[in-house]
Parts: sequence; structure tokens; C-alpha cells
Amino acid sequence: MISTVLLVALAIRGSYGLARHGCQSCDPAALAKYLTVDSSNGPITGHVAANTSCVVEYQGIPYVKPPVGDLRFAPPQRFVGTDAYEAAAFGYDCPLTASKPVNYPGFTPQAQTIINYFASAAGTPQSEDCLTLNVWSKPTSTSDRANKPVLVFFYGGRFTIGNTDSPFYNAKYFADAEDIVVVTVNYRLNILGFPGAPGEIQNLGLRDQRAAVEWVRDNISRFGGNPSKITISGQSSGGVGVDYWAYAYQSDPIAHSIIAHSGNAFSFPSNTKAAQEANWNTVMSAVNCSDAADTMACMRQANWSAIESAAAAIRPAKSSSVLRSIPAFWPKPDNDVVFSADDYVSLTANGSFAKLPILLGNNDNENGYYQIPAYAQGIIPTEDQVKAFLLESFTCPVAYQATARRAHGVPSYAYRYFADWDNTRLYPNSGAYHGVDLHMIFGASVDVSGGLPTTADQRQLTKLMQKAWFSFSNDPYSGLANLGWPEFDPDDGKKTLVQLGLNNTPEPHFTYPSVYDAPCSTVTMGALAQPSSA
Repeated sequence: MISTVLLVALAIRGSYGLARHGCQSCDPAALAKYLTVDSSNGPITGHVAANTSCVVEYQGIPYVKPPVGDLRFAPPQRFVGTDAYEAAAFGYDCPLTASKPVNYPGFTPQAQTIINYFASAAGTPQSEDCLTLNVWSKPTSTSDRANKPVLVFFYGGRFTIGNTDSPFYNAKYFADAEDIVVVTVNYRLNILGFPGAPGEIQNLGLRDQRAAVEWVRDNISRFGGNPSKITISGQSSGGVGVDYWAYAYQSDPIAHSIIAHSGNAFSFPSNTKAAQEANWNTVMSAVNCSDAADTMACMRQANWSAIESAAAAIRPAKSSSVLRSIPAFWPKPDNDVVFSADDYVSLTANGSFAKLPILLGNNDNENGYYQIPAYAQGIIPTEDQVKAFLLESFTCPVAYQATARRAHGVPSYAYRYFADWDNTRLYPNSGAYHGVDLHMIFGASVDVSGGLPTTADQRQLTKLMQKAWFSFSNDPYSGLANLGWPEFDPDDGKKTLVQLGLNNTPEPHFTYPSVYDAPCSTVTMGALAQPSSA
């Protein structure tokens, strides 16, 4: 057996020459406590992350049994293990079909690389055995007290694509900059995560998220995290998922706060129940299971790649916006984990949600990303269509939920992100597009862009936003207030919308929410819009 001392030495030596700040600052004694940690899985061994000052990363940790065989299309099943696990590499991506590259006019040299990392198109390997999570934490005195705040992040991707094996979501720089534990989670997608099968348990991908947070609750103290300081966070459909969480788990939310980027329960439309079940039946037919005596048993025996291919062949449905199609497989109301859009209106009005402080936000030019896949379909949106899209799916859902939380005495904060940096730009006027704010939180834009440098103001804004996300995660009731951020208030006389990266400046600015959400009283939010029959 390799000794702990040798493992520490190897971990540190492996980072020499790579560390941005230099792993010479590692305290071997402090590192030894955390290089191998006990867990409900058994002992887990991590390693020092490259380009950091002693952040330990643990990659590819299974948090439930593999969802294969009889566990395909079944809820996640917890397990307890004793075997040692070398958490040396990311786990497999969950099965997905990435979109084909688009030759969009004016693409920058880095655009396709950024999109590939953001949209699961970098060629990383896939498998059904994909339910793993990753942990980043730097040994500190707070670790020894198991008192670090914990941020659990869920990727976006319309519940159709998404993965953690991407520099986009590598949290080593965030964990280096702030005294926080960061966790990213793989969960099932598309038909394997959201099958829509009639009479069966639904929303498996969201149930995976719950199982992951339960694993974090039970194990994170060994990594230095405080299980009573868990913040759940997500971007786009990941934001939808964490907002759904507040309604699904009112009595036992586990988390103590929520951060939702560019998506919440009111952002995006879904198919009707009939359409979802028809899509399931279409895939069953494609893999020759329609006439089986036990169709579910047949679907569990079919090749997963054939199932994924058949699901990907179903065209998304049109919605009320040309920039917002409806995926064939999406969370389906089951009155357990997910409710109908109309139910969310009444639940919200009645305060039937976990009273967790929430940070909501969106980007000023979300359409800068959405216009790319639309262009591939021959669609160039008008200015009015862009304005409507931004209001329906982002500006108004953020204002609606922030106002509703405030009305029920829950601290809520809202931001709008504006920055447009040289190394993250997709084309000349892509602006603050969908997902670009994540570069600030994870701090990995140099890696994502293929090595393009950051500016001094960009680095300062990264520090500011990482400090804000840490402060909110550590103390969601007063952490942001201590930084001078106001709680959201729709009153016209108060500047309570936080503007981040305005004019590419690193300081936060504050403005009246009505500057952006004044039209919302006449807007039908995305989740409440009816699918188009066109």
C-alpha cells in the first residue's frame, strides 16, 4: 500500500510547474488530512488540482448505484460501500446527443471551442453508468471545523444535454479563491432522465439531483464542508431544477439557499402530457419494443445508444418564440417532484415553497447564444422577437420569483449581468449571452477559450462575483447585505436590481428593477405559454 506521505508528495509534485500560485504553499500535514477521506462509499482519494494553491479535487465519485439493467428508467438507488476509490478522473457523461456545429456569421476564433465545452460537444465519453459527482476543496482551518459553505451546482442544457467533464464547470479556481467547497453533479438527461412513460415514475434526472444532495449532506463534512450550509445552484434548466426543488421538498429541503442563473420554474415551456407520452411511444417503436409483452422490460434491455439516437431524432416542438423550442423529453408534472405551470402560479401565491433565501439572475443578451441554433434552422429573429423572448423567459420570471419570495418574507436578490469580454465573445455583438456569467463564478475562461488571456477588470469582476457567491452561500440572510447588495424590492423608488459588469466595469451598480421589468404585467412568461401548433 502506498503511504499517505508518499501520496501527498506525489500529489504536490504533480502540480509543480503547473500551479498558477505555486503549490509550494501547500502544508503537507494539512493536505494529508484531506487527500484521502472516508465516505459512505468507502475511502476516497483525491489529488491536488493543477494551477491551484493546494485545492484538492475528487472526481467521478459515484453517488448512487449505476442506473443500468433493471435500474434504467428507475429512481436512483443509494448504496453503501467499503472499497477504496481513486477519484482521479471525471466520470462518464450521461447519454446525450450534442447539436452539430453551426457556421454562424462573424464567429470569433474561440467561439466554437467555448460552445463545445458549454454544450457537451467536446467528445467526452458517455455511458449509462454516469451518476457521479466531483468535489473541490482547499484544506484550511475552516475545513478542520467542517464549516465551509457548500455550493452544489447543476448544469443546464434543456434537460437534454449537459455534463461536468468540461473546463466550463471545473471549480478548482473558485475553491482556490474562496473558502468554499464546490460540488458538480452528473444527472440523467433526455429520455433516460425524463422518459414521460405513462404510469411510470417520472423526472428521474431531478430525483438524481436529490440523491446527489443527500450524498453531499451525509459526506461533505469529511471534505471540510458544513452540511447545514448547502446552497443548490443551477444555470438555465439547472436553474429550473433548483427552483422546482423549493416546491417539491418544502418540509425537507436539505439546502439552506438557492442560486438560479438564467432559468426558474416560469422560464421555459413544456410539451403537453399527450405529446410527452407520444414521444415515448415513438422511441419504443424505434427500438422494437412496442409489441413486447412487457414494454418496460424491453426498453430496459434495449441498447442505450439506440434509445438515445431514437430520442434525439424527435424534433423539438415549436413554442410561442422562434428562439425557444420545446425539447421532446422534459420534466413531466407528477404532483411529487414537478407540478404543472398553473399549479406553480397558485403554489407561489400561497407561499407553498421552502422558504430558502434565493439569488436569481439573468444576462442582458441571453439571445446572443440562442440565435446560433436558431440560425441553423434558417431563423433570424426580429428585434421585437428578441425583446419578447428576453422578457418571457428571463427578465419577467426573475422579477416574478424575486417579488414572490419577498412577499412571503424570504430574502431574495436579483442581478443582471452585462460584461462582454474579448476572450469569451462568440461574435461581434454576442454581448452578455446565455451562460457567459458562469465564466465569472468558475473563473475558468482562460481554459475554456483555449488560453486567451483575461483583462484586469475581468479578473476583478471574477473576484467580486466569487466573493458574492461565497458570501451568500455562507450566510444567505446577510452575506450579500454585508457586501452592500440590497435585497430585491420592486418598489419604483428603490434601486435593488444589481448590475454586474455594466460597461465592463468590475464594480457592482444598482438600478430600479422597473428599468427592465416594467412590461412584465402584460407578458406571458415562458412556462405559461402554450405550445405552438404551427
